[in-house]
Amino acid sequence: MLAALREATAQRHAELDAGTPLAAAEVDLRAYHDHLRLLEQWLAPIQDWIGRFDDAPRLPAYLDAIREDLAHAAMAGMADAPRGGPAAAWPAQCGPAWRWGVCYVVEGSQLGGAVLYKRLAEKLAPHPLGYLRGAGSPGPRWQQFIAALREHVVGARDIAEACEGARHAFDSLIALNRARSAAGPLSQAGQ
Repeated sequence: MLAALREATAQRHAELDAGTPLAAAEVDLRAYHDHLRLLEQWLAPIQDWIGRFDDAPRLPAYLDAIREDLAHAAMAGMADAPRGGPAAAWPAQCGPAWRWGVCYVVEGSQLGGAVLYKRLAEKLAPHPLGYLRGAGSPGPRWQQFIAALREHVVGARDIAEACEGARHAFDSLIALNRARSAAGPLSQAGQ
């Protein structure tokens, strides 16, 4: 199952790794701010949508961590970068495995956040980078998530649905990021 999910999303994952605000050669607090706004725009509708079902995992308070980082004094006075387009539609008529696929992408992003934290913590200090740091090592939470995923996504049909959900999650973030990139950088006056 994990191999199928990785294969289904590998190209999308690579595109995001190369194109988000934190992928730039020189990363500063502005890039982190823009990265957080992008993730906030993506995660808010996902959390609302997942909350309507009782057959998918509950996502931790990732939005709270994003908003705490945005409220940090180091971000004071930063205007928002142009937002991406409208958030993706999250379907009411999909199965539990599809939702687990979406959650796979959200939870997997925490592993990437831990890598980014190690790379950026010193460079962007004194900002605590709370969202990237998370609540400790993401490894144990990831292992718990994978164990639950294996319990709930069984059989070829479930795996195919989980892959569709994961692709949709990546596609929605990619679309928001492309729209943000197309809007261009903020003017110096807006910073």
